Amino acid sequence: MKASELRGKDQAGLQKELNDLLKAQFGLRMQAATQQLSNNSQLKKVRRDIARVKTVMNTKEAK
Repeated sequence: MKASELRGKDQAGLQKELNDLLKAQFGLRMQAATQQLSNNSQLKKVRRDIARVKTVMNTKEAK
C-alpha cells in the first residue's frame, strides 16, 4: 500500500482501512503466538501500513 493511494481516500475510508489493518495485525499476532505464522515479515508490513494510514489521517486533520 502506498501513501499516494491513501491520500486519495476520505476520512471514513481511511478509518475503515485502519480497522482492517488492526484486525489483520491481531490475527497475525495470534498466529505468531501459536507458532502457526510461516512468514514473519507480514507483521512488519502490517505494522508499517498502520503507521502509514495514521500519518495520512493526521496530515489530513491538520489541514
